[in-house]
Amino acid sequence: MSFALTADQLQIQDLIRRVAKEKVAPRANEIDRTAEYPQDMFDLLQQLGLFTLPFPEEYGGTNSMVSACLAIEEFGRVCYNTAYLLLLQWVPFGAILAGGTADQKQRYLHGLADGTLRGAISTTEAQSGSDVAGIKTRATAVEGGFSLSGSKIWCTNSSVADFVLVAAKTSDEQSTSSINLFIVERGSKGFEIGRKEEKMGARGVPSCPLFLDNVFVPASHVLGESGKGFKVVMEAFNKSRPLIGARGVGLSQGAIDHASVFIQDRVAFGQKISDFQGIRWMLADMAIQTEAARNLVYKAAAMVDAGVSGKELAPIAAMSKCFATDTAMKVATDAVQLFGAAGISNEYPINRYFRDAKVLQIIEGTNQIQRNIIANHLLGRPAR
Repeated sequence: MSFALTADQLQIQDLIRRVAKEKVAPRANEIDRTAEYPQDMFDLLQQLGLFTLPFPEEYGGTNSMVSACLAIEEFGRVCYNTAYLLLLQWVPFGAILAGGTADQKQRYLHGLADGTLRGAISTTEAQSGSDVAGIKTRATAVEGGFSLSGSKIWCTNSSVADFVLVAAKTSDEQSTSSINLFIVERGSKGFEIGRKEEKMGARGVPSCPLFLDNVFVPASHVLGESGKGFKVVMEAFNKSRPLIGARGVGLSQGAIDHASVFIQDRVAFGQKISDFQGIRWMLADMAIQTEAARNLVYKAAAMVDAGVSGKELAPIAAMSKCFATDTAMKVATDAVQLFGAAGISNEYPINRYFRDAKVLQIIEGTNQIQRNIIANHLLGRPAR
């Protein structure tokens, strides 16, 4: 699978790299320190017209997952939160594009594309976590639609979103075939967004619990066919998994950038830290691991662009997410070590990379779940 960058993609990479360095990097530490939503960064992304980058040209995009990964990597290299803003706009867009009706696409996609609408998606519950089939939130059929009751946790972007795609079960069946996604609009009666979590990483984008008390959702707001909508959307998420890997690659490269400057500026025992062989090898290993992760991520993205899907894509997409985010954690850990005592000081940004890297190993399907996907591809599912 070839994934050499085209002239257009190189132009996108160059533009975003310059914007990231000049506009985003100076804000990154403050966003992390204050844990305030970076509206100015959202406005910047909106002005650049990046909210449809991975999607078809009819929506103003490039129809390229590779191009989207380039954007995520370059922004993530300097600021985890700004890169995350892009992804949070893309996830509901991709879900509605994959499973929505013509009316739903008309109602929501144009607003997501130009930034006048923001969305979120919520599947996680306190008792289920990665076990999506175990969710308890119920959708009961009523006249004209459904009534939703239950609660969710860790719904990222919910406190600024105009709507949330909420996963709920329409029966007691213990499988994903009983799950649908429902478009719940902000301000719906009985729909409450709780206080944002105080997170160790990803601090600039809010994650909140949701509470649903007999929230009425009209039939026109059910995403996709009954029993099929959720699976359609999950396949769309599978195709977007390389984007999570690209966040890991960007974070790794940013940690290398900071560590490289630090070890060349610091002197010990009469010479630069960067002249010690042990330090040089350590940095070399960080670069090797990051480049390997980059190649795996862009292979997965190129497969998406080539139309590969389903069981053929799933293990590679899982590998790209798992390896790239594990690499981000290892590289960030080694970068902190290279900084020595300075690495645990808030005066230096490298501890931000360390904290954000840990988040990447957990979100969008833990790396243990990714390993399950890969093992199931190799061996089949275990007997229960």
